[in-house]
Amino acid sequence: MAACPILNTGSAAAAPSTEFTVSQAIEDVKSQTPIQYRIEARLNENNMTIEGSESITYKNTSKDTLKELVFHTYADANRSKSTQTTMFERSNQEISKDNPDKKPEDFLGGIDIKKVMTDSRALDFSNKNQALIVNLEHPIQPGESVSVQIQFNLKIPYGSQRLSYYKDIINGAHWFPVVSVYDEAKHEWDTKPYSQTFETDYYTSADYEVQFNVPEQYQVMMPGTITTRDDVENGRKVVSAVAQNTREFVFFASPNFKVDSVTRNGLTVEYYYLDNQPGKKKIVDGYIDQAFKAIDFFSDKYGKYPYPEFRVVESYVEGVAIEYSRVIQMGQIGLNSDPGQDTVFIHEIAHQWFHALIGNNSETESFLDEGFADFSTVYFTEKLGDKLQGFKSIQFDESTEDKAIASTNEEVGDLASPVFYNKGRQAIYQLYRSVGEEQFDTLMKAYFKRYVYQNATIDGLLQTIEDVLGKEARSDMKQALYEPNFVLKPEYQLSNEEKTAYLHDQFQSLYESALTQVPNLPFETMSRVMHKALQGEPLAIVISDQVSKSANKQQELMVNQLTTLFDLSGVKYDVIRDRQILKKKMKKELATSNVIVIGQAQSNGWVQALKSNIMERADKIGFQWKKNMNQPSANGAYVIKHPYNQNRLMLHYYWNEDHLNSGALESYMMNMQKSIGFTDAYYQYYVLDKKGQVSEDKKVDNPLSKFFAEN
Repeated sequence: MAACPILNTGSAAAAPSTEFTVSQAIEDVKSQTPIQYRIEARLNENNMTIEGSESITYKNTSKDTLKELVFHTYADANRSKSTQTTMFERSNQEISKDNPDKKPEDFLGGIDIKKVMTDSRALDFSNKNQALIVNLEHPIQPGESVSVQIQFNLKIPYGSQRLSYYKDIINGAHWFPVVSVYDEAKHEWDTKPYSQTFETDYYTSADYEVQFNVPEQYQVMMPGTITTRDDVENGRKVVSAVAQNTREFVFFASPNFKVDSVTRNGLTVEYYYLDNQPGKKKIVDGYIDQAFKAIDFFSDKYGKYPYPEFRVVESYVEGVAIEYSRVIQMGQIGLNSDPGQDTVFIHEIAHQWFHALIGNNSETESFLDEGFADFSTVYFTEKLGDKLQGFKSIQFDESTEDKAIASTNEEVGDLASPVFYNKGRQAIYQLYRSVGEEQFDTLMKAYFKRYVYQNATIDGLLQTIEDVLGKEARSDMKQALYEPNFVLKPEYQLSNEEKTAYLHDQFQSLYESALTQVPNLPFETMSRVMHKALQGEPLAIVISDQVSKSANKQQELMVNQLTTLFDLSGVKYDVIRDRQILKKKMKKELATSNVIVIGQAQSNGWVQALKSNIMERADKIGFQWKKNMNQPSANGAYVIKHPYNQNRLMLHYYWNEDHLNSGALESYMMNMQKSIGFTDAYYQYYVLDKKGQVSEDKKVDNPLSKFFAEN
């Protein structure tokens, strides 16, 4: 593919005086694993609990003498609803509605620490606020190691948390005590509880040996090399995993998982999914192929993916996909899923570099993983030639946020997405544009080499930028990250013409994607009018004439609302207000045009001229035209095939009085906007009463609408 023409434009940052090479400037940091876990666990599937014991060997790599070890017990975030993450609150509410037999306490859980020992001697400990503090019998000096054993019982909550069970799948994150990170500069352990608003995944890479006793029918997915011993006892088996240099160890289990596995060039990609739809394997194969493409791309651009396997698991999580080390969790695959357009899938794979391999404190510096993962997604799609989800998606964003990109989770609150993801990827893109692709890739290889298996910081990133690209590049990036209201430099933004063209293509793609989610969707669907116009079909708006001033004012408000949307999305249209012009265009231009009619049927020239044909076509969709047009105070909309063109549509927004009463106007216009959109149900007709409430309608549910609903 030809190189993108934007790569080397703009002002270049000052480079170091001598030519940079990674091997000259960055010392090779070899993988170190100061922590080893040996875990034995048993799943009790009848009451969804786990009995576990773990042996942890910890090497003190700091210069401090440590008198205690601290472990995260994030499973205790499920002790109460007030400490659970709000990310899954809406999903749990829906699950609760569908399962009235489940009590509020069923959605809760936690971890009980039964015993902590070393060399068969019990140690004092406390487990409060998701932090297990173990008092060591003898302090460990720098460079020394200690081994402790922990026995624990875990209750898995019902629902849609990171740790939960729902239907036939168990999500197993945060299921055992994990050693927290010791901050040598502050001389303290990280004891923060799990974030309620975002993520708190901050760990040290470690070696794991896990033996998991489960029912024999269960398929268990974990990172690392998996082996199975059958018939260890009646009806059960032990699934073992060995995973070295792994930042986070999770599991997913189901008696109904099917596994699709492909190996290429020494890497095996596996997809664990529910085989619940015909033809699903073909789509899974497409996702696996896309995973190989993404892993190859990031390996080339940043640093080689070092593990022999990569796994994807399907779960019931909706609207959220989650990354773990060597594993990602995705939602349910639909038969209309398109791996080539699933940017969330690529984002989660990118997290293997910016979370799993290069770690960071995602409580205090979330930009380092989310910003880089989102930029990497766009980088990948750009190089595939995707004009919608490539770099233009970054350039189009001119918004500002009154929060610095380098903010903490607490500081940004519910603005994590616009700050860490959107603004974060913009800051990285600006760096990319300012130095060019070759220098940027050199930087990223150096950053990877310096921090692979380690925990990076923003200061560390800035130092690497200085080492590779010079002080000016560091200064520009620091300003971008630490000053609020970041916006791309004008030379990296889109022109007005490029913005209009981009929005047109974006809307066209959104409508296409949304409408294809519903098999056998009727042709007579209001949203199709917008979709057809975006595809270049002609569109005309015909408004009623010979009406009162009040009616005319309302009609013009509606025309303005529609044309604002059309102008924004680059749709061409014609507005006809005069009956004489209407007569001239009726059998020529309008015969091949989609038509939106606005106003009272009795005063609209289009409706009056074609009334019999309109009535006939309205009857075919179940809209009783004559009855509805004679119903006092009624108003609404219906869509039919064009009165004399089977391939075009006519959409009529009508009311039966002289004009709408003021109390119903706002509701009317809101329904008007929703009816041609792609985020609500797909309407063939709806009838409103004089207060603007729906009294009758015919619609098809849009499966994507729940993702756009207000919380």
